[in-house]
Amino acid sequence: MKLALCNEVLRHLPFEVQCARAAALGCDGLEIAPFTLPADFSEAAGEALRATAATHGLQIASLHWLMVAPPGLSIATADAGLHRRSVDHLAQLVRFAAACGAQVLVHGSPHQRSPGPGQSPADALARCTAAWAELAVHAQAAGVVYCIEPLAPFETPLINTVAQAAAVVDAIASPALKTMLDLSAASHSETDDAATLLQRWLPSGHIAHVQLNDHNRRGPGQGDTPVRPALQTLQRLAYTGWLAIEPFDYVPDADSCAAFSVGHVRGLMAGLA
Repeated sequence: MKLALCNEVLRHLPFEVQCARAAALGCDGLEIAPFTLPADFSEAAGEALRATAATHGLQIASLHWLMVAPPGLSIATADAGLHRRSVDHLAQLVRFAAACGAQVLVHGSPHQRSPGPGQSPADALARCTAAWAELAVHAQAAGVVYCIEPLAPFETPLINTVAQAAAVVDAIASPALKTMLDLSAASHSETDDAATLLQRWLPSGHIAHVQLNDHNRRGPGQGDTPVRPALQTLQRLAYTGWLAIEPFDYVPDADSCAAFSVGHVRGLMAGLA
């Protein structure tokens, strides 16, 4: 298992300083939120980020928060032009991710996949599924995995559980399309705990990425959501993918939250070893 820090925690710092800080904390990589970067998602820009990370002994693990910017995107919309622009933006991020050396893209972006006014959830899901089917083709060509992220019901009514995401994955049936597990989101929407979900969905090949955080949306170890059972299950199942630390509420501040979260997870991993 490899440990990444989601870079929006350190977005107040220049990217090279983010890399230095993550490396000093003991991370193996960074998970990048594109909205934290200049709006240049060319392959050359991705290669430059990859090189900067490598100088600090890091990899770009993955991309997430894919549709925060530019504003107004949606893959659920009935507006054909907007839907096309949104899918094209995501296809560009697929190519950018490959240039960065990332292995995974995580599609959360709750507002940009939720039904619009007067739109049924079924219609929104059909349009999202069409987008993901097209993006899976791009992902396979680029050699990356595109993950549909189950999110909490307070964020979106569309795809709240791993089972719901897995149903979309199975319907599209592309080897480049998977789902993932976010501990905080799962604690809000699943009836089973994270370890049980991993035991069920990792051997089936559905889960390709894991994000670590707490029910209270702080970093792992800063609340009551147990992390160790999930890590034990991942170890037992020989998971070799990324663990990305993704707090949303930075307590007591961003730098301290990052340091505590990484230290907590590294300590648990050392205990397993």
